[in-house]
Amino acid sequence: MYHRSLDVGLVEQFTLIQRLHRESYPVKQLCCVFGVHRSSYRAWRDRPKRLSETEWRLREHVKSAYELSNGSAGARTIASMVTAQGCPLSRYRATRRMQALGLVSSQQPKHRYKRAEQPHTNIPNRLDRQFDVVAPNKVWAGDITYIWTGRRWAYLAIVLDLFARQPVGWALSLNPDSALTKKALTMAYESRGEPKDVMFHSDQGCQYTSLPFRQQLWRYQMVQSMSRRGNCWDNSPVERFIRSLKTEWMPEIGYRTFEEAKHHITEYIIGYYSQFRPHTHNDGLAPRVVEQQYWNAQKTVAKNT
Repeated sequence: MYHRSLDVGLVEQFTLIQRLHRESYPVKQLCCVFGVHRSSYRAWRDRPKRLSETEWRLREHVKSAYELSNGSAGARTIASMVTAQGCPLSRYRATRRMQALGLVSSQQPKHRYKRAEQPHTNIPNRLDRQFDVVAPNKVWAGDITYIWTGRRWAYLAIVLDLFARQPVGWALSLNPDSALTKKALTMAYESRGEPKDVMFHSDQGCQYTSLPFRQQLWRYQMVQSMSRRGNCWDNSPVERFIRSLKTEWMPEIGYRTFEEAKHHITEYIIGYYSQFRPHTHNDGLAPRVVEQQYWNAQKTVAKNT
């Protein structure tokens, strides 16, 4: 064991304590032996580390390459760009430097759904592309899409009332499971005054064929309808809504965070799309305007009868 009588400076003592601590000696005992305060040692241990000139220049190269790519380059691309400038850099070293600098590629990775085991269902396509509905709360349609949120994919479940193409329920989650679709359905059911005998149409995704989701439909006294397998046209109104969201509103590179995505998508659904965006199905009127016209007409009929 080293002793305080060793003729070494304070920095050298701290260095010895750190080295011996790595060999499993307790810091409290080491500081006592060397006669130094633990708070002084911790302050030295946690001090900002000065980068070497080589490391500083390497990080500047990485940062410059990242900014040149407008934030889209990942570690592999940055390694190639920096190496081409005469500063050899591997993909793995580039990854560590990006992490140290807090740089994250804004480029979306390719999305792949995980293959899920789902129960066999024999639910007919009761809607059969009869998308023109005579009143609200008669037919709802749902679907799920994926959205990039900076570091990973998030999943949006949407429920659309087909009468005026009004979004009535939605939910965003990091997991594309039946809990997500149940949450969107519950929002629709409660926000629309718990209507009965609604037909709910979707594709044959496992989130909609799962027992928990189907049980929720039964509790809400809804009739389930499903598209034919692999036929997106059987659910085209919701497909069009998702396409409009992604082409009109979402940034091409996705969102920086989950919370940003949630806030921005909600603005689209309850604001622009529902209240202002002209819809060809509604003869150029926004969904909420058409629904309000319908309910006003119903009140007029009720007064006159």
